[in-house]
Amino acid sequence: MNRYTSNRFNYKPITGQMSEHHHQITPAAGPFSNAMIKFALWREKHIKEKSFVVFLALIVGIAGGFAALLLKTLIYLIAHALTARIAVNEGSILFIIYPAVGVLITLLYVRFVVRDNISHGVTRVLYAISQNKSRLKRHNTYTSLLASSVTIGFGGSVGAEGPIVFTGAAIGSQIGQWFRMSPRVLMILVGCGAAAGIAGIFKAPIAGMLFTLEVLMIDLTTVSVMPLLVASISGAVVAYVFTGYEAEFYFVQTESFLTSRIPYTILLGIFCGIVSLYFTRVMNMMENSFRKITNPWSRYIAGAVILSGLVFLFPPLYGEGYDSIISLLSGNTEGIFDGSIFYSERYSILFVILFLLALTVTKAFATSATNGAGGVGGTFAPSLFVGCMAGFLFAYTLNNLFGLDLSVKNFALMGMAGVMAGVMHAPLMGIFLTAELTGGYTLFLPLLIVSALSYLTIKIFEPYSIYAMRLAQRGELLTHHKDKAVLTLLKIDNVIETDFLPVSPEMDLRNMVSVISRSSRNLFPVLDKDDKLLGVVTLDEIRNIMFRTDLYRRIKVETFMSTPPAEIDVHSSMEQVMKIFDRTGAWNLPVVDDGKYVGFVSKSKIFNSYRRVLRHYSED
Repeated sequence: MNRYTSNRFNYKPITGQMSEHHHQITPAAGPFSNAMIKFALWREKHIKEKSFVVFLALIVGIAGGFAALLLKTLIYLIAHALTARIAVNEGSILFIIYPAVGVLITLLYVRFVVRDNISHGVTRVLYAISQNKSRLKRHNTYTSLLASSVTIGFGGSVGAEGPIVFTGAAIGSQIGQWFRMSPRVLMILVGCGAAAGIAGIFKAPIAGMLFTLEVLMIDLTTVSVMPLLVASISGAVVAYVFTGYEAEFYFVQTESFLTSRIPYTILLGIFCGIVSLYFTRVMNMMENSFRKITNPWSRYIAGAVILSGLVFLFPPLYGEGYDSIISLLSGNTEGIFDGSIFYSERYSILFVILFLLALTVTKAFATSATNGAGGVGGTFAPSLFVGCMAGFLFAYTLNNLFGLDLSVKNFALMGMAGVMAGVMHAPLMGIFLTAELTGGYTLFLPLLIVSALSYLTIKIFEPYSIYAMRLAQRGELLTHHKDKAVLTLLKIDNVIETDFLPVSPEMDLRNMVSVISRSSRNLFPVLDKDDKLLGVVTLDEIRNIMFRTDLYRRIKVETFMSTPPAEIDVHSSMEQVMKIFDRTGAWNLPVVDDGKYVGFVSKSKIFNSYRRVLRHYSED
């Protein structure tokens, strides 16, 4: 069998006011849009929303399953066509050429055909959920699928799971937009599409659902649980029908797990947490380095050189690397040397240890170089690969250095769960995905121990997953923390009030009283001729002098205006805004854009909006 091919195959806002349960629909251009609007009106009268969402989840699940099947098939066909004749007992110059060519094709496709950034699919889904009302572009339903199939098929050292999550989520978003569903339902459908993609590509329905809960951080409520289950099962059923019921990775447990191995399992969990931290930090470091290279062709050259060089030296880095995982899970250590310049009939223990260590260390560089050069792919497969290598290396080293008899196959499997749990910050998904991928349910207890300890270890150093950390730094991440989640969904533009009458510092008290008589507010911004905010005047501050006519010509606004306790930048997140309110104790604060007055934000307006959003997105 060939060793380098896997054996697997603008939501438009509705015009008008939206109530808690229904939204007003206005006619849109085009016969398709008009038909959908008529159907939406009929549906609202005759079909309950909860029932209709489950039906849509079924459609999304089937579509996501077929998208996963298509992606797996394209990757297999491309990789098989390119590598079928590469000899396994010697190195090949093609391992230098193929990855560079594949990334170049992808770069040209994305740059001149797609003309949009489609990398980091999971992060973009998280951004759409938290910042764009779960709206994804129509082209996202296919562009990342095509780009990643070329990238991976030609040897890019990334996974297909990130792109299929992006594709599935976009399918869910588009179907929700067609039927004019509310943002709350769109969020559920986006999660359904992502779950179906994961379930379809891995034949892992439980892991697909857990992915949406732990990585996309969609709350598990009575409204969301049934659609997520339906979508995950539908996606997995499509995979079962067309590719059979066998587990993705062949694994037969020939050695029982003994309770005496628990101390070593604990050590493996901590080790996997450290490996996960290393993987995450290297990915971030490399990504930052590539971002500093402004010229895309220079980025391509730098990434292609790193990627092709590493794949040539270590062929298991080619593509997803699943064949190497299968080799180790079946106990075939020599299989990871196929096609390598280091191929030999016999290998020393030290050489095997060094080779496994090199694969564990270099995978993060190969993955980040693939994406940095312009390829499209995810970090699911790389984290599984690194976990398998790390777990096998851990047991193999202890066995040969200290005379132990740990099952290297079992520890390789546990390493997969541990590193995935650490990198994704998703211990439950790591456990169930590994068990579903391999059928290794008999190792459930050690999988649980390793995943939990790996997650706890990396949590000490990294509070967010590899997908979420950049959004969290910008305050754009939706989490299970209800208060932070609602504040993330709130936008400062929606709570700014602009019906305050401005005054100038040269205005006298008489004119000030005239302005007060025309205003329904008791707060007045003081602006210069360039609309720069100089201060504020409150009605309470001048109440005792505003009826003294003898002072009308003598006192200017500049004498009784005051400086606000703080100013809010128009680009601030709502979490930052609330921190400013808490710190100052103010009830109203001015909003400025580069010093220029924009309006005011009040606590009462924020609280009203907060309650509305909380009720809308928590509705059961």
